[in-house]
Amino acid sequence: AEHSPVAEIMPGQVVTRRGEVVRGHNIVRATEGFTASLAGHRRTLVPIYSLMIATEPLPATVWATIGLQRRETFSDGRNLIIYGQRTADDRLAFGGRGAPYHFGSAVKPAYDTEARVFSLLEETLRTLLPQLGTARVTHRWGGPLGVPRDWMASVGLDTGSRIGWAGGYVGDGVSTTNLAGRTLADLILNRPSDLVQLPWVDHRSPLWEPEPLRWLGVNGARSLIALADEVEQRRGVLAPRPLSWALNKLTGG
Repeated sequence: AEHSPVAEIMPGQVVTRRGEVVRGHNIVRATEGFTASLAGHRRTLVPIYSLMIATEPLPATVWATIGLQRRETFSDGRNLIIYGQRTADDRLAFGGRGAPYHFGSAVKPAYDTEARVFSLLEETLRTLLPQLGTARVTHRWGGPLGVPRDWMASVGLDTGSRIGWAGGYVGDGVSTTNLAGRTLADLILNRPSDLVQLPWVDHRSPLWEPEPLRWLGVNGARSLIALADEVEQRRGVLAPRPLSWALNKLTGG
């Protein structure tokens, strides 16, 4: 049922945190950033927090100078990812990475907010779009993404245990989950299709390192990414090759 916290999944059954057992022929794990809370999955996906802000509704005169008439999503070439979009009620929603990884792949509601990151997002947004002027930021929120060790999303079904999975979208789940759901349906129903032939089907990502290596690696990568952006901004050129190499090793590139 909805809003039933799950502690463990096994062939043919799901065990809730209250000890209740829900049975089914097929079990699908699609828990993304919360996967580490399941028994046996502490190192499957790392929860990386992405935070967002949104402005108050902007007048037509401001939108005329910004553009985005078709509500396109935008980003830029920095290493520490940012993204934005015009909303249906004419706000500007803007998000990005930068929040710390918490030891042991911990996920808590308190981690959905990070004042430092919210301030950085607002500063970045106003630098990119000075047309915002004195428009207020009225909303701030966030949540964990699911990141596999090789940064490759996957979908699959173990035909022996009848446990399926989908996830590891690294923030691209808005569109990818639709494809994953249709692919899982074909796998579970044993329906031949082009979808089940895609290369991400049954892909098995390596496990993340145990702690404290995981904490050191993920937060070290976050610091390196920020450093690379600082170097590129200051020098006006791409980050030095040794720095790029280190980033690729840590982030699956």
